[in-house]
Amino acid sequence: MTDTVRIVEEEGVRLKNPIVIEGLPDVGLVGTIAASYIVEKMKYHEIGYIESDLFPPVMVIHGGELKSPFCLYGDEDVVVVSSEIAVPPNAVYPLTRALADWFSSINAALVISVTGLPVKNRIEIEKPEVFAVGNSEVALKELRAKQVELLQEGFIAGTYAIMLRECYKRDLSAISLLAQCFPVYPDPGAAASAIDSLDKFLQLGIDVKELLEREEEIKLKARDLMRQAALSASGMQKSAEQDMPIMYR
Repeated sequence: MTDTVRIVEEEGVRLKNPIVIEGLPDVGLVGTIAASYIVEKMKYHEIGYIESDLFPPVMVIHGGELKSPFCLYGDEDVVVVSSEIAVPPNAVYPLTRALADWFSSINAALVISVTGLPVKNRIEIEKPEVFAVGNSEVALKELRAKQVELLQEGFIAGTYAIMLRECYKRDLSAISLLAQCFPVYPDPGAAASAIDSLDKFLQLGIDVKELLEREEEIKLKARDLMRQAALSASGMQKSAEQDMPIMYR
């Protein structure tokens, strides 16, 4: 595991080939909103945190307690990786390598990154669609079995793009779920669609009704993080995700 990023587990944590959900700030904050809602509804406890000198010198306070903004939640079957601050571009590679090493060390059964797929006509879409990318034939077979639509052509960029590759290097099955979302606004509706797709793998039975009812409140609370994520995205070639590749195979 890289020295520049340290993953610290709480004492007594026992993991049993968990499924990992990664929800880091990205376009539409889809992963962050989805991860936060899952942690809240499933009442997952904090099982660790991530620290690095590459991260901004920021801590968060919840219930009077000082917390790392990069936290791990879950139980023995599910791990949720979440962050309340944007990932700096220079931290993307060290962070994804450290996480992939850790996922390998805990024998993760599947790594699922949740993010957004920016679409210009999002305001006209009532229920965003979710597309998927897999890092291997095994992962693609799993997606087809769950009847999740595959992203056929395009670019992917950012932490989840590198995560697919780093997991592949370690022989870990990994997928990314990309929900259609607003390019520059927090999108709880897209997060709700992503959670519905996640349920095909986890069967958590999470009702997204409350998430949709709190949509305006979440948008207001998340606007500052959205600005951070947008600034960070400019250094990760995120704008390329709205382009089409020139080569077809």
